[in-house]
Amino acid sequence: MRIHGGTSLTPGKKSPSKSSGRAGNMAETVGGKRSLPPIKNSPVTGMSGPPVPQDEYYGKAGRPFWSGSIAIGLVNVPVRLHTMVRDRSFSFRLLHRADGQPLKYDRVCSRDGVVVPWSDTVKGYEIRKGEFLVFEPDELKAAMPESDRKIRIDKFVYYLSLDPVYFESSYILVPDRSEDAYSLLVTALQELGRAAAGTITLRTKEYPVVVHVYDGALILTTLRHADEVTPPHAFALLPALPVPKEAELALAKRIITDLSGDFSINDYPDHYREAVLALIDKKLAGEKIVYEEPHPEEAKELMQALEETIATLAGK
Repeated sequence: MRIHGGTSLTPGKKSPSKSSGRAGNMAETVGGKRSLPPIKNSPVTGMSGPPVPQDEYYGKAGRPFWSGSIAIGLVNVPVRLHTMVRDRSFSFRLLHRADGQPLKYDRVCSRDGVVVPWSDTVKGYEIRKGEFLVFEPDELKAAMPESDRKIRIDKFVYYLSLDPVYFESSYILVPDRSEDAYSLLVTALQELGRAAAGTITLRTKEYPVVVHVYDGALILTTLRHADEVTPPHAFALLPALPVPKEAELALAKRIITDLSGDFSINDYPDHYREAVLALIDKKLAGEKIVYEEPHPEEAKELMQALEETIATLAGK
C-alpha cells in the first residue's frame, strides 16, 4: 500500500451512534484532544476551518460568523449567528496516479489555452452562446443588497404552516448580552406555535428566513426563493395518474399502518461513511479490497410485491 505525500490519513471519528470504536484511533489530535474532520465551506457563510476538537463539536460552539439584531418594529434583540449543520461527508482529493500528488485547477483561457492570473479575470453573464456581458467589481456592487446587520421581521406565521421544501440551511441564534429579550421571544414563539418570517443579508445575498424555536433556542433557517423550487404540476404526467385498484390500495394502507412509528434521525446512520472508514482501515492494514457486483433484484408485479411484503411483515 502506498501513502503519498509523506503524511498518514486522518479521516476523523465516527458519530457516537452505533460506533465500533474502530475510527477513534484515526482521529487527528488538535491541542491534545481528539478531533473531527475539517468543516467544509458553508454555501452561505463561506467559512471553513481546521478539524474541531470533539468537545467543541458536540458541546461548545465555535466563533459566530455574523452578529446583529432581530428587528421587530422598534424592538431589537441583539444576537450572534453560529453554524448549526456540519457536513461530515468524505471529500476525496484528485491525485496524479504516477506520484500521488494533488492536481491543481488553473484558470485556462478557452481560446488560447493560456493560464490567466486572478488579476486579469472579470465576471461575465452569457447572453448568447459564446457572447458575454462583462461586469467590473464596482458595477456589481450596485446590485448588492444593503447589509444593516439586522434580521428584519415582517410577520409571524404558524410554524407548522411552513412548507419544508423551501428550507435551505439552519443556524443557531445566540443572545448577545440580550438574555431577557431573547428569552421573552423564545417563550412567546413557543407558546403561540409561531415563527418569525423576514429577511437577512449574508455576504452579498439577501435571504428570506424564518426564526423559530428548536430545543429551547432560536434557530434561523434560510429559505429558497419561490422560483428555485420546481412545482410537481410542472410535470404533465402527474395529473393523469390512474386511480388505484381497491385491493392494491387496501394492501398498501395495511403496509403503511404496520410500518408506522415515531421518527428518529438516529435510526438512519451514515452507512456510506461507515463503509468508507472500513475501507480506510483495510487500506492502512494492507488488505486487498475486492468489489463484488450486486445481483439485480427480480422485478415483480405490483400485487405480488404487496402480498409478499405483507407476508414478510407478518413473519417479523
